[in-house]
Amino acid sequence: MNQSNGNEKIGTTRRRFLSSSAGALVGAAYMSTIGSAGPVFASYSTSKPTLTTYICPPCGEPCDKLTFDAPGTCPHCGMTLIAKDGKDSPPKVAILLFNGAELIDFAGPWEVFGTAGFLVHTVAEKADPMTMVFGQKVIPDYTFEMSPPPDILLVPGGGVFDYLKDDKFIGWVQTKAREASHVMSVCTGAFILQKAGLLAGQTVTSTYGMIEDLASPDTKVVYDRRFVDSGKIITTAGLSSGIDGAFHLVSKILGSGAAQAAALDMEYPWDPNGEWARAALADRYLPDGLAYGKAKLKGANAKLISTGGNTESWEIKLLVSSPTSASEITDVLRTRIAANTASQGMFKSVPHLRGKPDISPKSGNASITKWRFTDDQGRRWRGFAKVDPSSDDKGKFVLSVNITVTA
Repeated sequence: MNQSNGNEKIGTTRRRFLSSSAGALVGAAYMSTIGSAGPVFASYSTSKPTLTTYICPPCGEPCDKLTFDAPGTCPHCGMTLIAKDGKDSPPKVAILLFNGAELIDFAGPWEVFGTAGFLVHTVAEKADPMTMVFGQKVIPDYTFEMSPPPDILLVPGGGVFDYLKDDKFIGWVQTKAREASHVMSVCTGAFILQKAGLLAGQTVTSTYGMIEDLASPDTKVVYDRRFVDSGKIITTAGLSSGIDGAFHLVSKILGSGAAQAAALDMEYPWDPNGEWARAALADRYLPDGLAYGKAKLKGANAKLISTGGNTESWEIKLLVSSPTSASEITDVLRTRIAANTASQGMFKSVPHLRGKPDISPKSGNASITKWRFTDDQGRRWRGFAKVDPSSDDKGKFVLSVNITVTA
């Protein structure tokens, strides 16, 4: 076996250790097909070279740059070599980059695909460094004009909305979607797919608070899924949900065992069913201003103490510094309960309550508030709130608000 460009010294790193052991999933998948009817990656062929070139799966070491003329193991890091192109080549993933992209939307799936042995490259309209949402700089591997055909197209979210007006940007997504076997969006990346005409007739999801904006006569939205597989198109909820969508895609291509092994390598508690969904949690029904971990109680100056729950109950506690009496705080809260419609959506405000909340009359205890409401699924809820003097901050109050499904 001959190699080229291989004079670098390579040290031991955690990534190299993982890549040369359980992380070499793609090599194991390839080697297991020797003598079988066909290679595991046969359906992902994008070219037909007359002479196969082999490479070390990306491990972040200098041997990533080496090429070999025969299969085997990398003499530097010990990974099983894979075909660079042709029928035995692993799936190629194209990650779309743009200024304002959300880092975890593509970095999370990138880690998954890389651990599973897929070949990942990045693409942007220009070769200039792209600035991510928190200021990180990423240099793309290819420009639109030079990007190779992908097997998987990954479209992250972030500051996407200006790009919906960019015909060249959307046109590239349409072209690569036709070339790819799978297209996956993360978070608001779904809006790019929608603009490209890829969500018609699909069931989809996106990040919480914006799912409503994707709804249309030919697109059904769901709130209770971390990712939605509609065949070629996979949409995921926000941020870290892209990791689960990527594991799901690895499972579709290599099998559940390969996805499980990759998850263990990453020390990630992968749930194949993707049942935890941020948009389905009960805090979406909290009184006006308190949903989604906020402490914006109009008419009060409050600081968040705690917030937590599940899909059927939620409790939030606030430290209130003004108003300065329990009865006044109760009056503010009752006003916000009465105004609550649990509306969500950045561009299309969609209420998620049926009718107005039913607030019980004030009782002799001015610090307690009770109410009932029905959500848009027909579930009935009860709410209970209480104002107590703070034991730690003199002159301030703790407002506790709890909502629970009753039927």
